[in-house]
Parts: sequence; structure tokens; C-alpha cells
Amino acid sequence: MSVLILALVAGAVVGLALGGLGGGGSVLAVPALIYPLGFTPVAATTASLIIVTLTSISSLVTHARDGNVRWRCGLLFAAAGIGPAMLGGLAAGHIPATALTIAFSVTAALAAWRMLRPGRPAQDGPVQGSPVQGSPVQGGPVHDGPAEDRPVRPPSAAGSGAGLGAVTGVLGVGGGFLAVPVLVGVLGLRMKSAVGTSLLVIVINSLAALATRTGTADGLDWAVIAPFTAAAILGAWDGKRLAAKISGSRLQHVFAYVLLAVAAVMLLDSLI
Repeated sequence: MSVLILALVAGAVVGLALGGLGGGGSVLAVPALIYPLGFTPVAATTASLIIVTLTSISSLVTHARDGNVRWRCGLLFAAAGIGPAMLGGLAAGHIPATALTIAFSVTAALAAWRMLRPGRPAQDGPVQGSPVQGSPVQGGPVHDGPAEDRPVRPPSAAGSGAGLGAVTGVLGVGGGFLAVPVLVGVLGLRMKSAVGTSLLVIVINSLAALATRTGTADGLDWAVIAPFTAAAILGAWDGKRLAAKISGSRLQHVFAYVLLAVAAVMLLDSLI
């Protein structure tokens, strides 16, 4: 199979994840770039940031048009992560490839575990602040989130945003699979608002991390990145339509098992 076809297929899968689940595309992009496409771990994390940033911008436009982006909350959340994302981006170039791969595989496994984790037991009425049923990041049957977005608490937003920024900078993941549950469970956004707002956070954090990775751009194969990105953008549109037809819980379980397999392969490859 040619490199071009591999890039198109991998990009479509990443786009489907971003469009259908509101996150998780980057945790598939990095291993796809490393293994079938032959990127080094550092180059793969940089390329992943480029791909996920452009794909997220495309999806962000759609969500903003639908009124699902909470700009003040997202900007506050992302602003706290800019510094950590830039520091993480600088540190990534000095971390051994094996350590970077192990850290990424552990993060991917944790993301999969979050998706497969059973929901909370039933309470008397809806659990305010918990993810909606079929949330892409909280597995199992769970209750509806708040009917309306709660007021943003700046300290909570800043603390959560800083942690997410650091993960984005070091590992080259947009962090949607981490941002969505925080925006719902900690900051009290509705699920639709959380997914849309997470895309804003992904774009800002990824751009901050990329700003410090200019030294790693020389080794990037743009003949792979360009078709990969184009397929991801188109896949994101299909993913959004797919999510409207298939239950979120089914989508998230399929994605979680794929993610676990990817994490296991990467961890074994780095240790053996």
C-alpha cells in the first residue's frame, strides 16, 4: 500500500474520531504517523499538532455556527494552558524517543479506560455536572449534564487548563479527550457546549506548542502531512453526521478498544 493511501486512510480515521467523539483524534494520529508512515516520535508529535489544529479549526467553525462554543470559558481555560504548552513543546525535543513513546502509550491507555469506565449509579434525578448519556469520554450509561451552562469558576478553569496545556505540549495531543470531561464535570458546561469549546482549547494549546517546535519542522514530510490533514478534515464532517445516527456509547467503545490496542503495541515496541 502506498504512503499516500496510508496517509489518506489514517487521516480519515482521525477525522472521524474528532468529528464523532469530540476528541481523541491526536491519540490515533501519533501512532499512525510513527508506525505505518515512518515518522520519529518527535516528528510525529509535531505533525500531529499541525493535523489536529487544522482539523479542529474546521470543526470549530461548525460548532460556533451552531452556538455550541462558550468563548469566555474556552479562552480562559486555554490561556492558562499556553505557558505550560510552550514549555512542554520545548521539553519534548529533549526527551528520549523511548520515554516519549512510553508516556504517550500510557496517556492513550488512560484515555481508553476513561471511555470504558462504567457510569455512576442512578441518583434521585439528574446528576448536575455529569456528562450526558453517550459522552465520548465517559463510558457507560450516565446521566444528563446540566440543562444550562453554569457560571465559570476562574480558578478551576485556570488549573485545569494549565494541566491540559502541559500534556498538549509534551505529547502532541490536542487534549479533547481530557478537556471534554473537565469542561462538563468541573466547569459545568452542557455536553454540546463542552465539545464545541474543547475544540477552541485544542486550537489555542496546539498553536502554543507548535510555536516552540519550529526546530523539529525540518524533518517533517509534508507530502504525507498534507493529504493526512485533508482526509482528517473531510472525515470530521462525516464523523459529525455518523454521531447523529449511531449511539455515542457504541462509538466510544469501538474507539476505546482500538486505542487500547494501539497503546499496547506502542508500549511493547518501546520496551522490547
